[in-house]
Amino acid sequence: MLVKDVASGLPISAGLYAPLIINRHTRRGVQVSIPREPPPPRRQIVSTAKAPAAIGPYSQAVRAGNTVYLSGQIGLDPVTMNMVDGIDAQIVRVFENLKAVAAASGATLNDAVKITIYLTDLVNFTKVNDVMMQFVAEPYPARAAVGVKELPRGALVEADAILVIG
Repeated sequence: MLVKDVASGLPISAGLYAPLIINRHTRRGVQVSIPREPPPPRRQIVSTAKAPAAIGPYSQAVRAGNTVYLSGQIGLDPVTMNMVDGIDAQIVRVFENLKAVAAASGATLNDAVKITIYLTDLVNFTKVNDVMMQFVAEPYPARAAVGVKELPRGALVEADAILVIG
């Protein structure tokens, strides 16, 4: 016997029914069912108060299976939602925010397979490298650094990441 989920059509349990005939007037049966573990949700929204709340129509991260997509983080303090001062503090805050969202998804930044950095001035590229090495261990993920005209809230740096857990 196979029981299927009405919505998905996927099996939710498998079982066996064995009829027992006690006499010609009495029939009984034994049924044994083994439930199937439900599949994980196809996508989970990840959110944490340890990183800034979204400032637009997006999630801090989305987990699909073992892959986690971290939205771009800028140097916003998660408590005050104010931008921290200066490029050095913003770079550190960006990586702290990414780390917090990664943790909320069950991952770490060492699970990153791709990080993209956006800078309003590429002269700060080496500063990003120095800070990134404090948050991500070797072997390093793939990475791109992109020069942009401007970023939300006057940020000087933004970063997003893709993580694979396991």
